[in-house]
Amino acid sequence: MRDRPEIVCICGSTRFVDEMRAANRDLTFAGVIVVAPGEADELITNDHKVALDALHLRKIDLADRVLVVNPGGYIGESTSREIAYAHATGKPISFTDPSDQ
Repeated sequence: MRDRPEIVCICGSTRFVDEMRAANRDLTFAGVIVVAPGEADELITNDHKVALDALHLRKIDLADRVLVVNPGGYIGESTSREIAYAHATGKPISFTDPSDQ
């Protein structure tokens, strides 16, 4: 029995922002603490992307488990790297579309 709610880190391609928001909402209403990718309304520089990617790995460190939002089974390069990191650190990983996992 833990003394705090479960923490879940959402991972996925930014092309699925609506699906990630829906997962965030559903988990939050289920009493889960959610950490998710940062959002930007404008194009970001490569330096910003590198910094955001590193920050997201720290979010995985905080989480009890990882949820990969992957409609149609799509997993991009950054998400693949995050999955590998989560796996290497022993985090349980689940997928919204587990068809090919």
